[in-house]
Amino acid sequence: MGGDHAPESVLDGLEIAAERHPQARFLLVGDEARLQPLLARRPRAAKACTIRHAPASIPGDMKPTAALRVRHSSMRIAIDAVAGGEAAGVVSAGNTGALMALGKIVVKTLPEIDRPALAAIGPSARGDVVLLDLGANIVCDARNLLEFAVMGDAFARAVLGLTAPKIGLLNVGSEELKGDDRVRLAAEMLRDSILAPNFHGFVEGHDITAGTVDVVVTDGFTGNVALKTGEGAFKLVGSLLKQVFTSSWTAKLGYLLARPALDRLREWMDPRRYNGAVLIGLNGVVVKSHGGTDALGFAHAVDVAMDMVTHRFTDRIREGLATLPPRGKAAEATPAGLGVAETGATP
Repeated sequence: MGGDHAPESVLDGLEIAAERHPQARFLLVGDEARLQPLLARRPRAAKACTIRHAPASIPGDMKPTAALRVRHSSMRIAIDAVAGGEAAGVVSAGNTGALMALGKIVVKTLPEIDRPALAAIGPSARGDVVLLDLGANIVCDARNLLEFAVMGDAFARAVLGLTAPKIGLLNVGSEELKGDDRVRLAAEMLRDSILAPNFHGFVEGHDITAGTVDVVVTDGFTGNVALKTGEGAFKLVGSLLKQVFTSSWTAKLGYLLARPALDRLREWMDPRRYNGAVLIGLNGVVVKSHGGTDALGFAHAVDVAMDMVTHRFTDRIREGLATLPPRGKAAEATPAGLGVAETGATP
């Protein structure tokens, strides 16, 4: 029931997802009176879905603390299904802050994880790149960053299909002496971990889109700023291209000649291809779809959830964390702090 165009966009997305994943079954949680006639007009989704009625839904502007008290909302019932083992994962286009809060409190974090992180995929010159944390943890210590690296490694293997993803720590410079004590300590811990062979070292902002590494690790504050800056840059490029190609008749002619290449560029930069941020580090799969996405974007978020379930994503994280020393064994440079914005950090 969540999202700017729900429930129609969700059902249209499930119609696509059901064709892509014919063996999958979906528990569709929401207002049954609204969902039933809409589902009947989408035969593939109707065959794959079972409706579970929810008398309430979480508005997009509801604070996470208030959302936790609405026990019969569609989001809460869906999250409960994951926590109870009835469903392998949940995909929602609803309130980001509420989904993050419910995920952490109801599904719960893995015992070895101090804080879950929000991760997503973006485009780069070399292919796709994983970026985390994107806003779940505003302040992080070195151990948090180490755990994020383990989770990012598992995410890249499960969703991108990489066998040895290259990992970088986002910093103000690539030199070893750059950055604060927290980031430098995290780098030392990574060099002493099982991820050492794939640890590239420090990367800078431009390395994200250059594809220098496959996984970029940072705190939630920096990650969210980087994400929104990248989104703004892509929108600016699109706006400038439109201005250039409509400025004169010769420019319009140039557009016609360049259209095949521009169509490929538009497809490569299509945000729907990268829809589906994941709250990783939990005892189940929780995927956040952008609230404004359409059917194709929502279907992609389902693809991400399916990849994580199929490739035993949670088990991979457990295996990686089992190789790390217990928390507290290494000195921490900065006390950890958690900051989930009441409105959510929407990727």
